[in-house]
Amino acid sequence: MIPLRDNILYQGFPAVTWILLLLNGAIFVFEISIPKDLLQQLFYLFGVVPARYSSPQWATIHGLPFDHYLSFLTNMFLHGGWLHILGNMWFLYLFGSRVEDQMGHFRFVIFYFLSGIGANVINFVVNIHSMIPEFGASGAIAGVMGAYIVMFPRARILTLIPIFFYPFFVELSAFFYIGYWFVLQLFSGTLSLTLQNTQGGVAWWAHIGGFALGIALVPFLRKKERAYRRSHPDETYHYLKHP
Repeated sequence: MIPLRDNILYQGFPAVTWILLLLNGAIFVFEISIPKDLLQQLFYLFGVVPARYSSPQWATIHGLPFDHYLSFLTNMFLHGGWLHILGNMWFLYLFGSRVEDQMGHFRFVIFYFLSGIGANVINFVVNIHSMIPEFGASGAIAGVMGAYIVMFPRARILTLIPIFFYPFFVELSAFFYIGYWFVLQLFSGTLSLTLQNTQGGVAWWAHIGGFALGIALVPFLRKKERAYRRSHPDETYHYLKHP
């Protein structure tokens, strides 16, 4: 299911969201411009390789500094292909701009990086012996989706559902759409724990952890009162108030 747009009108310009989009895009352009062997080195150096920290001897043999933790931040700006980055950036734009509008620019920066770093830590704990680099902005974006479902549970999301070659469009509530997405992540993440000798692929537990952190951080970083308006002309302003 591909989300196309929602019915929430934001009031300001989502500057932080756009900066993140441009940064990720610029880094991806750099990635596709370098040879594959250098790109692999880039992923191992700036991605999160759990064995790099859980097995210092292994890290030393492979020339990876095991006492540098910057990769828990830098891996959020690396992507493995066009589908990977386009999917992540579209979700970031659609949901991030709304969450940023509710939090404000500075709080959204804090929220985004706390969600992403926390998602990486959770995924590291679950896959502590993995020797495969983990990268992508999806953990932080999962946090954004967690915040969105708290802030706009009744928002409507126009969704494209491809049925064979026929595009089917349907409006779903944000609570259903994001809730369904999370159930899929939880199911896949749980299933991955039962499979032996499987490494690489989707970092399900980064999604699960980022989503949970996003929900948990909302009360601390959301502005106390912030108005939002749905895009339909017959709907009035709705206010989000907290004690």
